[in-house]
Amino acid sequence: MNNDPKHRLLFVPPSAQDHQQGMLRATVILVMYGDYQCQESAGVYRLLKVIGRQLSIALGEDYLCFIFRHFPQIQFHSQALRAAEAAEAAAVQGQFWQIHDILFIHQQQLGDGYLVEYANDLGLDISQFLQDMFKHIHLERINQDIESGIHSGITATPALFINGIRYSGHWNFNPLITAITTASNSPQA
Repeated sequence: MNNDPKHRLLFVPPSAQDHQQGMLRATVILVMYGDYQCQESAGVYRLLKVIGRQLSIALGEDYLCFIFRHFPQIQFHSQALRAAEAAEAAAVQGQFWQIHDILFIHQQQLGDGYLVEYANDLGLDISQFLQDMFKHIHLERINQDIESGIHSGITATPALFINGIRYSGHWNFNPLITAITTASNSPQA
């Protein structure tokens, strides 16, 4: 990991353009860069979901906002970019988080046939989904996420920013929840 101080800060601040769960005015904003074929990304996402539920119950719905940004590592994961495109195609039909969860659960099954099956299972307009996928309509959006990650010093996934500061601890429950709750006492970067 790059320890240069400028690469510890989130380059592109959270906005309404991001895929988010929670409100941008939340006390703590988590921005995760992930890859749908990366097992560690899936593990961290599952862990953050558990932490988010617990903090929501303990501290209220407005405490935490979770944002996901794409960072497919195509040099290692041949289907990651296509999965990100599927997530964006589902997003325009209001089903981003639903397909997002499916893609992380089924990381070993991200071929085009599976992606269409997942879209169909969600009740998406398959004709529109296929058209978006075939024409790579959402590639620019994905590339914007990748570019913002690169400017923030990311070279691999998962990468997490807590209130704009890069998390560099262990991907375990206790260190993560401590970092998140500690961030609520600090101003956002």
